[in-house]
Amino acid sequence: MSPGFPDFRLGSVLATSFTATLTERHGDAVERIPTPQRLVDWLAVNGLDVDSCTTAQLDLARELREAIHAAATATALQDALPASAVQVINECSARGQATALLTPESERRWRVSGVEDALGVIAADAISLVAGERDGKFALCASPTCRAAFFDASQSRTRRWCDMNTCGNRQKKARFNANRKSR
Repeated sequence: MSPGFPDFRLGSVLATSFTATLTERHGDAVERIPTPQRLVDWLAVNGLDVDSCTTAQLDLARELREAIHAAATATALQDALPASAVQVINECSARGQATALLTPESERRWRVSGVEDALGVIAADAISLVAGERDGKFALCASPTCRAAFFDASQSRTRRWCDMNTCGNRQKKARFNANRKSR
């Protein structure tokens, strides 16, 4: 990992983990992939190893990230999908030439030759989620400074926070402190 950058927020859903590379969207935004090398690092952590990344590829990645976030937010709110977001997601999916491989441990791994292939995998994952092909639903984080779109695959589909260890903990701590002061 590249030192001096905020930690990645990793989840079990590739597309929404990718949108979490920009956090606190409605507060003091935190960019977790500020450099091309940092995108290479994020892709490696998520099993999409690439050798290098250009500034133009980083710009494309951020464009895809925002398109996925817009589509996921619209889905969570049961609004129409933004046409521009659909176009970006589809173009990235079509551009990618990744190959899924089965390991002897019965796991899927991706063979990618560059950033565009990796972004194609992420776009395809987003398409699967938005199209309703996976069991779960999109929701928006209850934190007023975050409002991240996340995929809720919990049994009850009632998750409130994108990440209990960050947003959920922060909100519960604030509520505890407010209650303590009012006593």
